[in-house]
Amino acid sequence: MPDLTTLGLFMSAAFVLAITPGPGIFYVMTRSLKGGRPEGFASAMGTSVGGLFHVVAAALGVSVLLATSAIAFSLMKYLGAAYLVFLGIKTILSQDTVISEDASTVVGYRKAFFQGVAVEILNPKTALFFLAFIPQFVNPSGIVFIQFLLLGTTSVVLNTLVDLIVIALAGPIGQKLRTSPKLRKRQRITTGVGLISLGGYVALSGTGES
Repeated sequence: MPDLTTLGLFMSAAFVLAITPGPGIFYVMTRSLKGGRPEGFASAMGTSVGGLFHVVAAALGVSVLLATSAIAFSLMKYLGAAYLVFLGIKTILSQDTVISEDASTVVGYRKAFFQGVAVEILNPKTALFFLAFIPQFVNPSGIVFIQFLLLGTTSVVLNTLVDLIVIALAGPIGQKLRTSPKLRKRQRITTGVGLISLGGYVALSGTGES
C-alpha cells in the first residue's frame, strides 16, 4: 500500500480536484437547475457509477501492465504526469464557458440517473484521467489492483460529496458562475495550475515508487 506521505498527498490532490468546477459538476448543476434536487441527486449517483466503471477497468489494465513489464508501468506513470500537465495548460488556455440557460427540460430522476451513467462511461477523458492520476500514487511492490481500486473509489466518493453540495446550492452557485466572468477565469486558472503542479511533482519525485 502507499505510505502515509503518499496517501496524504493523494487525499489532498483528490480533494482539490473534487472541489474544482469541471464538466461533471456543471452537468449535475444543470440537471439540478432544470429538474430540481431529485434529478440532480440522480445524475450525481449516475456519474458515480460511471466513474466506478472506469476505476475498475483502469485497475485491471494497470495490474496487467505491471505484471507484464515494470518498465512499461514506469513509462505510463511519466506519460500520465505529462498528460496532467497538458490538461492544466489546456484548461488555462481554454475559452470561457457559461452554464447554459437553454430549453433543457425535466427528464425525471430515472432518466437523469442513466444519463449520468452513460455520460461518464462514454467520456474517454474520465478514463484517461484515472490512468494518468491514480498510478502516480500506487506502490508497484504491493497489490496494484487493490490499491488502484481503493484510491479510485476514494476519488469518486469525494467527487460525489462535492456534487451533493453543488445540488444543495445549485441556484446561487449557477447564478454566480453565469454572471461572473472573473470567477470563471479564476476557476480555470486555479484548476490548470493545480494540474500542472501535480503533474510536475509526480514526474520529478517519482511518487508511488517503493
